[in-house]
Amino acid sequence: MRPALLVLLAPILAAADRVPAVTPTGTPRLCIPLSQIRQTLVRDDRTIDFVMTGRRVYRNVLPSACPQLGAERRLAYATSLGELCSTDTVTVLFDAPLMRGARCGLGTFQPVALTAR
Repeated sequence: MRPALLVLLAPILAAADRVPAVTPTGTPRLCIPLSQIRQTLVRDDRTIDFVMTGRRVYRNVLPSACPQLGAERRLAYATSLGELCSTDTVTVLFDAPLMRGARCGLGTFQPVALTAR
């Protein structure tokens, strides 16, 4: 019975390891400029880190969990402005077959620094 329990806990522990601790470094922003986004790191179903030009990082914690976002770790976003804002949504992308999943609203963009553990 113990091996089954460990198998069930493994995904939970793996997801927790993907969300590094951070320290807020400023006031949350409602929008970030699209032209400065260099990398998007999906940490789990609610947490996305946007790495910007100059290695600045903005953490966005979604108001509610976005189904399969943490498992797929791929997303798409579209905006008609030159900014990505807390009023915009992200869409989960599935790899095989390539298809769209849940569409979820963003939260505010908190500037952060990674915290050493």
